[in-house]
Amino acid sequence: MARIFVYGTLKKGQPNYYRMMERANGRAELLASACTAQKYPLVIAGEHNIPFLLNLPGQGHRVQGEIYEVDDKMLAFLDDFEGVPAMYQRTRVTLEVKEWVGKAEAGERPAAGSVTEAFLYSTTTYRPDWPSLTRYENYDAHGAHGLRYASREERD
Repeated sequence: MARIFVYGTLKKGQPNYYRMMERANGRAELLASACTAQKYPLVIAGEHNIPFLLNLPGQGHRVQGEIYEVDDKMLAFLDDFEGVPAMYQRTRVTLEVKEWVGKAEAGERPAAGSVTEAFLYSTTTYRPDWPSLTRYENYDAHGAHGLRYASREERD
């Protein structure tokens, strides 16, 4: 089992959330809402308006998202879905727990403000202008940014 921090279209209520819940892809269990301990630039970029977390620690905002515990099958699915390693790279980050909703760890639920680690999908392969794009703290496909996310099905 591995922990994954999702901040974009895989979050609950977002266009690709169903992929996290589809048992054919593996198992995923929501553990907590959290934010990155470090700041990162989260931008919406490319012709499909995809959220990208640029691997530029110390820039941008502390990014909001969700921590999931996933099995090996789901981890392999997510690596493929995220285009690892060409489009995104899976890296380990430190997160601050906002609210723990999953199973207890060693008999206790981590408190708000406590820290934990998980993998996230960030990228070092981006266009030179992306770091200058608007940076977001919390991605919402239906947000006030007005940038319509194009689903995988729409792109094919």
